[in-house]
Amino acid sequence: MRRYALRRILLGILTVIIVSMIIFVASRLSGDVTYLLLSEDATKEEVAWLRAELGLDKPLPIQYYYFAKNALKGDFGKSYRYTNRQAMEIILERLPATVQLAFMAFSMSIIGGLLLGVLSATKRDTFLDTFAKVFAIFGQAMPGFWLGIMMILVFAVVLGWLPTSGRGGMSHIIMPAITLAWFSVASILRLTRSAMLDVLDSEFIKMARLKGNPEWLVIWKHALRNALIPVVAMSGLQLAHLLGGVVIAETIFGWPGLGSLILEGVYSRDYALVQAGVFIISVIFITINLLVDLVYGVIDPRIRYE
Repeated sequence: MRRYALRRILLGILTVIIVSMIIFVASRLSGDVTYLLLSEDATKEEVAWLRAELGLDKPLPIQYYYFAKNALKGDFGKSYRYTNRQAMEIILERLPATVQLAFMAFSMSIIGGLLLGVLSATKRDTFLDTFAKVFAIFGQAMPGFWLGIMMILVFAVVLGWLPTSGRGGMSHIIMPAITLAWFSVASILRLTRSAMLDVLDSEFIKMARLKGNPEWLVIWKHALRNALIPVVAMSGLQLAHLLGGVVIAETIFGWPGLGSLILEGVYSRDYALVQAGVFIISVIFITINLLVDLVYGVIDPRIRYE
């Protein structure tokens, strides 16, 4: 287990380095930032001075060295949009809102997907099973932005039950979290149902029933534990979907999180803000995937030796 964990940690560090390189190269390909900071009638001397001040006159490997060195300290430079405040300071202000939304959506995905998947597998060919399968199909086919707009129209505009935007009490997070979790619930539901059907037909489940164990114990302890192995692996991919979809959900519902902040930075070409936001989201995603891999190794010891 120790070798497996060390290998996954080293792979995670390598992935962070590669992501930092991609962010660095993408920021350089988007154009010379000096022309955004200076007026149109700036002289060549002023442009050259600013390039030297920002370190843009140095070779790219040297620029990346300083970029990576500053990134390790959390220094991505100052934001141009927010009156020269440090980009990381602004990111940390918005990060809790995104973490709250992602955690709520991820919890909905896991709980809803597992519960519906288990019930669908144990109630095969019943109305509940048919409902779950139809829900899974529509859940994966329905675009998240369309669902969000329809929820605003029905529950906020027509019925007036929920607020349309902002961050306040629990009523503000319900629609954004459902919009974000919708696709993941359907994916986990289908995977759980398929895994449970395979496990329920296995010999050790038949043996557990012959021993006189209650049906709920056979399903929720013996069957579900073995069916969880592919679900745990899928959870990392679903987290990627949540982190990618958070921009759409936050924009539709005016949720003041990291996703909407990055989008604002893209529109205003605030490179420091975009670099910091993308880097933080990437590190969070890589870290959680590392934890998923380690948990996967604990659940299925065979993975450690492959």
